[in-house]
Amino acid sequence: MVELLTIKTTNKTTLKSLLTAAIEREKQRLKQSITHTQDRLAQFEQEYHMTSEEFQQRLYNLEIDETVDFTDWRMEIETLHLLQNQYKTLKEATVD
Repeated sequence: MVELLTIKTTNKTTLKSLLTAAIEREKQRLKQSITHTQDRLAQFEQEYHMTSEEFQQRLYNLEIDETVDFTDWRMEIETLHLLQNQYKTLKEATVD
């Protein structure tokens, strides 16, 4: 479902340019953050010899106990989902 956001201004041309540039900068920042988070997940996966999906499943099924590392890993997974959602939202956004 498409949502409409209204911003009022006295200078549409300038504001449109500013918003478009800001969105592009934020998309680049999010891409970098996604890559960093994916690298961090890969480190956990290599260290513990399981995928992040397997880790989540085992953690939620109480097959493994929560440790400091596992809390960090779980939070990195959640961060990745958040960043990906934010990127997708900005990628789909249009400024008219």
